[in-house]
Order: sequence, then structure tokens, then C-alpha cells
Amino acid sequence: MCLPAVTNRIEGMERDVVDLLTRLVEIDSVNPSLVAGAAGEVEIAEFVAGWALAAGLRAEVVEETPGRPSVVVRSNRTGTGRTLLLCGHLDTVGVGGMTDPLTARVDGDRLYARGAYDMKAGLAAALVACREADRAGIGGEVVVAAVADEEHSSTGVQEVLRHVTADAAIVCEPTELTVVTAHKGFVWTEIRVVGKAAHGSRPHLGEDAILRTGPVLVALERLNEELRGREHPRLGPGTLHASLITGGREESTVPDLCVLTVERRTLPGETAADVERDVAELLASCDVRATSRTTLARDPFETAEDHAFVGEVVAAATGALGRPVELAGASYWADSAFISAAGIPTVLFGPPGDGAHAEVEWVGLEGTVECARALVATAKGFCR
Repeated sequence: MCLPAVTNRIEGMERDVVDLLTRLVEIDSVNPSLVAGAAGEVEIAEFVAGWALAAGLRAEVVEETPGRPSVVVRSNRTGTGRTLLLCGHLDTVGVGGMTDPLTARVDGDRLYARGAYDMKAGLAAALVACREADRAGIGGEVVVAAVADEEHSSTGVQEVLRHVTADAAIVCEPTELTVVTAHKGFVWTEIRVVGKAAHGSRPHLGEDAILRTGPVLVALERLNEELRGREHPRLGPGTLHASLITGGREESTVPDLCVLTVERRTLPGETAADVERDVAELLASCDVRATSRTTLARDPFETAEDHAFVGEVVAAATGALGRPVELAGASYWADSAFISAAGIPTVLFGPPGDGAHAEVEWVGLEGTVECARALVATAKGFCR
């Protein structure tokens, strides 16, 4: 680990952000719903709660799902000001073929490690911002939701929202220091095309389910082209792709079943019911024996760009960074959709970097520090 060359250049709050990020990436928190037997969030949740208490903050562990804890960290309220929720997730995806994935390696301004970009840098910035807002004696409250399971089913944020209310929220996913006001949702659909098994030498006695899936794939590609005609100003068009396909028993048997999984990325205003209707109409047009079902759906997210909270975050971040902060849309889904659906005005704002879910993952250290500065400025202004 080669941190002194970087941390010696910065002091105080800024150095604390880098030090905390380093500690967080050293803790294995791979999501066990993605990788069987993985560490999960127990150790990192214990660390975050301990860090918060040592910083003079309050901490509560929320663990409605056994073995999958989230942590709610709160500043000490001194008045009747507003409450700002900062949200980040504890879990990471698997480490794949990474070399020393839990060792923080610094090269120039970049810190490399699994979870550095997605999203322990944003979590570190949020925690330090909560501490700094508390030290400033804000009249309101800053709450950090360090949640479990974002990378799979988002059980953590759903559990935390049963214990937390706020006047507004910032999800600290990586946004390259832009203020994100919208992201797509997604719907996973399983399509089962049914055929009839027969000996390969007598195909006339069977119905080849895999071949009958061909027209379905062609129709899906046609639907994908149609989706490109409807664009969101920040997100572009909705999309779909064929994710998984399985079928057949062995080489000499006509397959009686082909199972196809499709992911549709949805725009604000589109629902799972819309996707289910499109799939039903598509299958009817293909004249095949097939059924479909939704296996998982997550709603899109959007906060109006003229919402007062959006303006407050942009103004605070611009002032803290000394340069204009832009509005943007995000290509990925995040827990912001659940928070917004709970009636809490929400944006995303986080540090720059690259390599989410990839074998090479890094986050910018100066950008992480700048993210913390902007969050502190926002909290001081919003929670007064």
C-alpha cells in the first residue's frame, strides 16, 4: 500500500477522507447473494458503526435480514433545521480475476481496489461530511445510510427507509462530480418457448423450441429499434438485450423447451406493466407457444431539475469546488429510486473514477475529497 505520497499532500478533513476510504476497501464486503459464501456486510458494518461512535456521532445497526446489516449514522441535532440523508452501500460485487483486490494501490491521483469507485469513496465522503457537519453545530441533522445488498436486491435501503425519514437525500454513487437527477429502471423478463421432444432422426414428430425462439429474438431486436425512437433528454432511449438463453437436453433430441431472459432498461414514466404488455404483444405476433413472467423489476428515477433541492445542491457544490457543477443522468440503476419513491427529494452526487464491476477499478482521490467538501457545504446550507 502506497498512500503516504498522497496523504502527505493533504491534511485535516481531506486526509481523513482518504484514510477512511483506504480502511473501507481493505474490508471484504462482497455480496453473498452474488458470490456464494462471500463475506457480506457484517465486518464492514461493524467498522462503520465503530468509526461513527468514535467520531462522536450516533450509530444504529438495522438488520431485518439476518446476517445482512446496514448502519444508520446520525449527527447530533442542535435545533429544528432540516434533515439531509446521505446514502451509500456497503457491499461490492465479486473480485473476479483481480490481483490483490482488497489492497489499496495508489498511482498518481488514482486509488485502485475493489469497491473503491463503486462505491466506498462516496461512502467515505458521506461519513466524513456527516462528522464535519456535526462539528459545525448545524441545527438540523445529517443521516448517513450505509446500506447492505445494493448490488443484488436492495434489501438494505428498503429496511432503512422503515426507520429513517428525511427532507431530502443525496445518493453518493459515482457521478463524476455532476448532480444526477435521473436514471433508468429495469425489468427482467423470462420467456419460455415450448416445443415437443422427439428423436433427432424423426424431427417431424417434434417441435424444436430453440428454432421457434428465433422469431422471438428477431422481434425483440425490432422492438429495441423502436425504443430508440423515444428519448429522454438526460438518459437517451430505453433499451433491451437478450441476457441468457438455455434449452435442449442432448444432441440427438429435438428440444422441447427454450428459456430466454431479457433485460429492458426503462425510462421515467415507463412501468413494469408497460414492459409486460409489450412482451405479451410481441409473443402473440410470433405465433409460438410461449409464456413470460417478470422475475425482477426496479422503477426508473427522476427529480425535476427545477426542484429547489436540486438548485441547493448545485449551488453548494459549485461554491465548494470553485467551478460550475453540471446536471446529468446516470446510466445505471441505484437505490435513489427507492428513496425517491418514499417521497424524499433525491439526487445523486459522487466522485470520479472508472471500472465499476470490472477487473480494474479506481477512484480519483482529489475528486473524492472534492465530493466530501461539496457534501459538507450542502449539509451546512440545507440543515441550518
